[in-house]
Amino acid sequence: MGERLLIALGGNAMTAPDGSAAPGHQRAAVEEAMRHVRTLLDAGHRVILTHGNGPQVGNLLLKNQLAAAVVPPVPLDWCGAQTQATIGTLIMNALGPRAATVVTRTLVGPDDPAFTDPVKPIGRYFTEQEARRFEKLGQTWRSFGQGWRRVVASPEPLEILDADAVITLMDAGFTVVAAGGGGVPVVRQADGALTGVEAVIDKDLAAALLGRAVHANVFIIATNVSHAMIGYGGPAPRPIGRISVPELRVLHAAGHFAGGSMGPKVEAALRFVAAGGERAVITSLPEIAAALDGDVGTQVEKGL
Repeated sequence: MGERLLIALGGNAMTAPDGSAAPGHQRAAVEEAMRHVRTLLDAGHRVILTHGNGPQVGNLLLKNQLAAAVVPPVPLDWCGAQTQATIGTLIMNALGPRAATVVTRTLVGPDDPAFTDPVKPIGRYFTEQEARRFEKLGQTWRSFGQGWRRVVASPEPLEILDADAVITLMDAGFTVVAAGGGGVPVVRQADGALTGVEAVIDKDLAAALLGRAVHANVFIIATNVSHAMIGYGGPAPRPIGRISVPELRVLHAAGHFAGGSMGPKVEAALRFVAAGGERAVITSLPEIAAALDGDVGTQVEKGL
């Protein structure tokens, strides 16, 4: 029996190379991504998949905004649930009958400080006049120079509530898609009831939490580069190969990884291994099989 792997697919696995999220382009991108995943399945590994959903949620938000005068906009947690199901369906179609999708909820704290200062931009740019109109619907908008964008909270993920369902399906032989886009954010009320909230959970941090909840051995973060790098974008970037948790923490604290791109991936890798995972790998999607063998990618290991 192979290893139990969690593979986190970046946005490049869900859209065309130019970023297009047209249905045909999404379908083709997912089919290509699953071709690489299938090599691991064929090798006998058990796989859990998670994914980003930024462009897809952005499209739904635009539809909300354009049709706001005709139909009531749906809340952001509903958008997350819809995109989990849509992307999950594409993945299941590409993988075949032994695949399943769990529309997954992620618990966050109602008192998380992110709710008092929403800073995560989502959706497209609009004019100030249009932004002011949406503010009347209770949304928060801010100017970003190029225009106005909606901003929402990005609270810390605390628990993957549907992890048991994922484990049950895996034990039954399914390749499972779960916690897409970081999961549907929910809070627990005083009476125990769960309620969705207007928030976006960092998909990489939620993936690290999912990985430990479903007892994955290895966490593979599939992105668009072969390695995390020191000095990325500078004159002499240096790829990071095998590295220990303490060593990577020092580099992370020194600001070597951009907050909006590689930073969350590095933090997720650190959290997974520190919480008991055997290894976390950051590499490109076409290289995931070679990275699992240790031949490429940033390999984060506790015992180095």
